[in-house]
Amino acid sequence: MTSKPATSEKPKYFDLDIHGIGYLNRVREVTPENGFPFLSVTIAALRGPADNVQHTHFECVVVGEEAKDLVRQLMPAVEADFKVLVGFHLSDLQAETFIFKNGDRAGTTGISLKSRLLRFHWIKVEGQPFPAPASASHNAVA
Repeated sequence: MTSKPATSEKPKYFDLDIHGIGYLNRVREVTPENGFPFLSVTIAALRGPADNVQHTHFECVVVGEEAKDLVRQLMPAVEADFKVLVGFHLSDLQAETFIFKNGDRAGTTGISLKSRLLRFHWIKVEGQPFPAPASASHNAVA
């Protein structure tokens, strides 16, 4: 009988990271029927020329501990419809299809971009800096 030699190699992963600027929306605690509760947000990421900005929406599970704490602090501002602009770091992007149930697009297929929110680089609420995480990089602020 032969056995494989024990290795101390860590599993290898391929990371797909996204860094950007966008608005924090739809902060919610999700409690699935089967599974564990999790914190979820939508980020409306900005892209394109400044005079014709486009938005790409990401549905994110908040996984970074510091990000979870900050999202909970920001929840009242988001619920009050304040503009919460963030520099963000996402990982593990996936696309899922769905069928629109209402509106002009009812019955047609849409695509939802899902990701994991790892951390914020910086945060502004109504244009004012929000206390940044200790590990935040000092990127230029929009």
